[in-house]
Amino acid sequence: MNQYIHDLAEKLWHYHHLNHTLEKADAILVLCSYDTRVAERGARLFLEGWAPLLIFSGGLGVITRSMWTEPEADQFARIAMELGVPAEHILIENQSTNTGENVQFTRQLLAERNLSPETFIVVQKPYMERRSYVTFRKVWPEKHVIVTSPQATFDEYLSEYSNPDLPPDAVISIMVGDLQRIRLYPTKGFQIPQEIPDDVWAAYETLVEAGYDKHLVRD
Repeated sequence: MNQYIHDLAEKLWHYHHLNHTLEKADAILVLCSYDTRVAERGARLFLEGWAPLLIFSGGLGVITRSMWTEPEADQFARIAMELGVPAEHILIENQSTNTGENVQFTRQLLAERNLSPETFIVVQKPYMERRSYVTFRKVWPEKHVIVTSPQATFDEYLSEYSNPDLPPDAVISIMVGDLQRIRLYPTKGFQIPQEIPDDVWAAYETLVEAGYDKHLVRD
């Protein structure tokens, strides 16, 4: 990856970040994926006392169904327990395949358990903070939510955090696809709208032209 592409991708990275300040909550909701560092982040937050309940949500999505056979949430929960989170403080939702289902199916699971957390800390990959937030706000608007992620710079994430089966170019393509969804999905009823600055969208268009288009929504 040359420096020009790197800088364009980093612009998207910063836009996807929300930089929310952590607040104590009723539940930590970890949105699972290929990135097991997200599981570690959720477990650490629980162990630090930010919330008394830790929920893992994720079956096998577009990316992980070609990598794994065990649902994401089961793998993430096992990581949390290995780090010291008691099993009785963990809930697992392992049927969802996208962000909207993560929230919807978690809502159903909590209702079945007669649990009604009012405040959530959502944990996700760094470049999916914004998309997770706008999806949660659309699907479950009456709840208060803040979003966090593994604490890493763009370069640290590409070199240390991301799954070894996904090279940096693949991660950039995923970021590009997520930005497209932030623009498209409000009209489909999947997310609340977000303003996208002109320079961020211009970076997106240049990256698409450069071939980082593998995760775009195709009409």
